[in-house]
Amino acid sequence: MAPPLAVVGPAVAAPSFRTALPSRLRPRKLPSWPRAALPNDEDYYLIDAEESIGDGFSFSGGKYGEGPSKSDEWFAQGKMVNAYPVYGDKGKAKDPFFGLTMGSGSQPSDDVFRWFCVEAGSSSSPKVLLIHGLPSQAYSYRNVLPLLSDKYHAIAFDWLGFGFSDKPQPKYGFDYTLDEYTASLGSLVNAVAPDKLSIVVQGYFAPVAVKYASEHQDKLNHLVLVNPPITDKHVSLPSPLASFSNFLLGEIFSQDPLRASDKVLTSCGPYMMKEEDAMVYRRPYLVSGSSGFALNAISKAMKKDLKAYIESMRSILGSDSWKTKTTVCWGMRDRWLSYDGVEEFFGGLNQKIVELPMAGHHVQEDRGEELGNIVKSILR
Repeated sequence: MAPPLAVVGPAVAAPSFRTALPSRLRPRKLPSWPRAALPNDEDYYLIDAEESIGDGFSFSGGKYGEGPSKSDEWFAQGKMVNAYPVYGDKGKAKDPFFGLTMGSGSQPSDDVFRWFCVEAGSSSSPKVLLIHGLPSQAYSYRNVLPLLSDKYHAIAFDWLGFGFSDKPQPKYGFDYTLDEYTASLGSLVNAVAPDKLSIVVQGYFAPVAVKYASEHQDKLNHLVLVNPPITDKHVSLPSPLASFSNFLLGEIFSQDPLRASDKVLTSCGPYMMKEEDAMVYRRPYLVSGSSGFALNAISKAMKKDLKAYIESMRSILGSDSWKTKTTVCWGMRDRWLSYDGVEEFFGGLNQKIVELPMAGHHVQEDRGEELGNIVKSILR
């Protein structure tokens, strides 16, 4: 097992979360944020800590079974890594509805953003960076990481705005544009893999990773694209994602934990997630409104710039200057992105395509072990 990634900056405590959203909310002021639930109160649901007073969108607490949750266990495996500077000084972030000061989770870091990373394998082994899609978390690679750990140093991370990474309110240090995501990816790579690496990227963040890779081919050993949007039919967001970009309704929809996590994840493939895993994906949206506002912002950015990024990706992959070994893995039961035209495009570039007949859009979530073994065979 690799020595843990260095913790840069102050440690962050995982918010305790144990329950699905109840029908009633009974506010109560607590002494500190991590202590979100009263241990002897079976159905208590609480507005979060005093440091977030004034944030009408942040909640945490309640009980969900006995013992630690999957979310707590996952957080304990990772570290926070500082990467990408915070730009601008616009004061305390406020919500877009009422102008109330948001809680600490919606505020930018002082100078450098904090990213949640989980690693597996020896730090001396070849590095593989696992990049999740929209919307998802590093948690989606939980079954891929151990399979790579015997030969590689695998690192999965949460994008800014997702999971346990920083989620600043848009217009307060990070606006969630695709250009910002591309630049921030470069900062994170420099922090966790300063030398050569391979990249595995899934879904709608593939054009971002390709744009980064085109400018840093000297750093890449291999690029694996998992269900990337690549054809003209892929330039429009599917309705579950597009709904978050709608004027006003998008802000409302993105504050619904079930709509923002369960409904989106289960709409794009044949997923049968366990409740304990679904709770990990819900947690960010239940703990703070910052996750929803970030999802709203990135959905708007995707709607605006995705077509240009896909066209750029096609141009990059088809150019004579593209020398990076590239493989495409495709979940054939993807309900969002049609396979029509994918084989023709990548086959015309003599790039290998690996079909996964039983996987949907989020292949690593649906068929994690199968994808892990495929990635190992590709990188070997």
